[in-house]
Amino acid sequence: MKDEIRIVFMGTPGFAVPSLEALLEDGYNVVGVVTQPDKPQGRKKILTPPPVKEAAVKHGLSVMQPQRLRLPEAVAELAQWKPDVIVTAAYGQILPKAVLDMPQFGCLNVHGSLLPRYRGGAPIQRAIINGETVTGVTLMYMAEGLDTGDMIAKVEVPIEPEDTSGTVFAKLSTAGAQLLREQLPLLLAGKAGRTPQNEDEATYAPNLTREDEKIDWQHSSQAIYNRIRGLVPFSGAFTLWDGNVFKIWAAKRPEAGRGSAGGESPGTVLKLTDEGIEVRTGDGSIWLTEVQPAGKKAMEAGQFARGGQMKPGTVLA
Repeated sequence: MKDEIRIVFMGTPGFAVPSLEALLEDGYNVVGVVTQPDKPQGRKKILTPPPVKEAAVKHGLSVMQPQRLRLPEAVAELAQWKPDVIVTAAYGQILPKAVLDMPQFGCLNVHGSLLPRYRGGAPIQRAIINGETVTGVTLMYMAEGLDTGDMIAKVEVPIEPEDTSGTVFAKLSTAGAQLLREQLPLLLAGKAGRTPQNEDEATYAPNLTREDEKIDWQHSSQAIYNRIRGLVPFSGAFTLWDGNVFKIWAAKRPEAGRGSAGGESPGTVLKLTDEGIEVRTGDGSIWLTEVQPAGKKAMEAGQFARGGQMKPGTVLA
């Protein structure tokens, strides 16, 4: 039966690749892949395909990359694949009703949170920024609302104290692929679960903005630490030093009782040593261990400190 079911897969980043690979490894008939258009990357703005496209091309699959899936011509092109089921994972566009109604078995989504919490485009980053210790993956039916469809199954995944968005993405992408593997045969046999979401428990995780990347030194050391690791390895957190962006890619996990509050203003640089850069926070201090001054590459904070450009008493905005 697997090779008779026509599946269209929709996804864009590396998070989605294990789910696509799982379908292929399990012998499903993936008739086509829909992903976002190639985008310029790096300083040289080299046009680069998304990871899902690279995986699809490797397996010889047909690929669509519409700028907007809701355009009639894109819907018509998709319809030519005659999908029995559509599987999505971090595709990045909202599916119009014409697409949702197309496959007989529905449109499924591998979503990186325990719905109904953290609906939206940045569930993993915001869960870490908010200090969550548990997240997970929900396999769900897609509906016209934002991640509002009925849930098929969930799996929990712990967020460890040293985890970043990058490490949690990797764990959830693997867990999501496994959940899809387990549940898709049940769905095709009419045996999968279907649980409506409790709207009273819904929370949202909108895409990150520049404001989300800015460190507020008046916050607690733990909150700042969570923000830093929640933005790695993607945009990175930042502060301002002499009016220029000063990115922070890593910090030491705050220790209880260490760095008690002093008289300095939050954001004041207290020490620069081989250990890194100690900065006053709203409730103590935090050690920065990897930084990136404007126009430079990321480097160990101890290496930056030895350069002598920043002095104790400097106030980061």
